Amino acid sequence: MLNALSVRNIVLIDQLDLALDTGMTVLTGETGAGKSILLDALTLALGGRGDASLVRHGQESGQVVAMVQLPSSHPARALLRDNAIADDEEVILRRVQFADGRTRAFINDQPVSASLLQKIGSQIIEIHGQHDDRALVDVATHRAALDAFGELAVPAAAVREAWADLAEVQQAVKEQQAKVAEAVAAEDYARHTVEELGKLKPSVGEEAELAERRQQLQQAEKSAADLIEIDELLNGPNAPSPALSGLMRRLLRKVDGGAELFQPIVDALDTTLVTLDRAGEALTDLQRQMAYDPAELESVEERLFALRAAARKHQTTPDDLPAVLEKYQGDLDTLQSGESRLRALEAEQAQARARYREASETLSAGRAKAAKALSKAVEAELPDLKLAAAKFIVDHQIDTDRVASTGFDQIAFHVQTNPGTAAGPLLKVASGGELSRFLLALKVVLADRGSAPVLIFDEIDTGVGGAVADAIGRRLARLAKNVQVLTVTHAPQVAARANRHLLIEKQMVEEGAFMRTHVRPLETDARQEEVARMLAGAEITSEARAAAKKLLGAVK
Repeated sequence: MLNALSVRNIVLIDQLDLALDTGMTVLTGETGAGKSILLDALTLALGGRGDASLVRHGQESGQVVAMVQLPSSHPARALLRDNAIADDEEVILRRVQFADGRTRAFINDQPVSASLLQKIGSQIIEIHGQHDDRALVDVATHRAALDAFGELAVPAAAVREAWADLAEVQQAVKEQQAKVAEAVAAEDYARHTVEELGKLKPSVGEEAELAERRQQLQQAEKSAADLIEIDELLNGPNAPSPALSGLMRRLLRKVDGGAELFQPIVDALDTTLVTLDRAGEALTDLQRQMAYDPAELESVEERLFALRAAARKHQTTPDDLPAVLEKYQGDLDTLQSGESRLRALEAEQAQARARYREASETLSAGRAKAAKALSKAVEAELPDLKLAAAKFIVDHQIDTDRVASTGFDQIAFHVQTNPGTAAGPLLKVASGGELSRFLLALKVVLADRGSAPVLIFDEIDTGVGGAVADAIGRRLARLAKNVQVLTVTHAPQVAARANRHLLIEKQMVEEGAFMRTHVRPLETDARQEEVARMLAGAEITSEARAAAKKLLGAVK
């Protein structure tokens, strides 16, 4: 409920602190006293459009504070928590309007956007009037109102859950389709690369080994002529070893014959022959080590060049070619597994769609039943509101191809004001007075099913009187048993039904200094006098006072 309203420097209101209570409260007063100003101030606190003209003349800013008490289960509290706002026992909505047009919004003293203030405020307080374009006049609210009336929260939640599951798997299918399409587009290149590198069979470190072997073979190729020449000198026809061996044998015979002077030469020749033998052995080892095969060099170079060409093609190094092969092989494997995954997701999508369809059909059937009951319940309220010939129609359109969190259905409240006339949307067909009475009938029916905890009606009794005004008053009183009702009225029959009566009047401050709007609670005698004024007009007669007393007594 709305516990209190505090207004500072808004138009004619310099300072106002208004305490409110449960049940039905009426606000009355002469035209121009400031009733609309009070509602404009409250609308500002609920996130309505700001306007610099609302600031009292001569002031830098104005402020409106609405203090609201809500049950712990109210959805507005969940919205507070979702936006990291303190969920205190009392919710305080505050709006500051500056004279330069700027506004600032607060909830529980925490700065918020005007849109969030409006979103939370609309869940707490609804303001209805003859020219109201919000609340139940807004087609966007009709489906939720019907669901609340039909107690369809469970099937509606089932549809939302099924829709969320379907949306999730549809997104997964879309993403997987993109992956598969990308893989298919690259499939030919991947297959060619796998085939090419598969034949090449590159390995890490192979390039270094080939380069080293190539260098060895090239060195052997360059040294081959030198080895041949050395071999020719050491082992050819003119090799020194045979001649030196023969010379040493002749000299040994001379030494044996007593010519010992040749012994040093024999020893030197022996050393030389040993050295030549060692040179020959070294040559043989070197020839073995530097064995040169032109075919091997060609083969090594061909392999080395093939590895380097493949590396250039794939803009990598020869040592990374095995990783390239693995990547493209993985792409081909992914394509195969991706297609399998896509088929699995598509099957899951079909199942999710079937669950969504089943849940939506169940909800749609419940809405069809609730639509008939709601039409009947609202029409039962219309005769007393001087709308006996009118019809209230719940336009229920079903599109089984529609995929939305709310199911197959489009819901709109239509009315037919007179037989033979075309039915149509509330706002287009009903006049101002008719609209307010249709709205009141609808709110009475929906009072205990999804209504905001505070309902404010702004002169919805305009243009009616007598029995119709009394019927409106009785319905407002019925509404007040379930929600807090505040109504601005000029009808004494409505005012007499209230639990509490507030008089809005203008006051002169400091003998002509300025005018201000003042709100005064009325008790028994003062209230009877105000009802008499509403009955009689400018001059209150004894007959009007008697009628007021009788009217107030009749509704006790």
